[in-house]
Amino acid sequence: MRDLVKAIVIGRLGTDPEMRFTANGKPVTSFRFAANRNYTTADGERHEDTEWFDVVCWGKLAEHCSQYLHKGRRAYVEGRLRIRSWEAPDGARRYRPEVTADTVLFLDRPETAPLGEEEILEPDELPFE
Repeated sequence: MRDLVKAIVIGRLGTDPEMRFTANGKPVTSFRFAANRNYTTADGERHEDTEWFDVVCWGKLAEHCSQYLHKGRRAYVEGRLRIRSWEAPDGARRYRPEVTADTVLFLDRPETAPLGEEEILEPDELPFE
């Protein structure tokens, strides 16, 4: 059996997606993603913790995320988990979780037109019979 490192996170975008292209023209989109956890301590005190992740999408998924997601939108992200590390200017080692997404589902309803601007079709104009 193969090993598996997988993450499933439901939360909100903390930044607008940023799309760029590799040297060979392949699209890649990245954004910060936050998931909250609410809990009550034994003393009855309520707490909320927020976990932050970097999310990276490739190809067609990158294009869709760049086009339809923006800061604050809810999403379901599923993919491979990786812990990135680097040395900070102060010499300390820093770590940040990153999810390379295989699946991103947009959980918010699409934004609707402001009242009075929606198109109203009459029954004879409907695209089906």
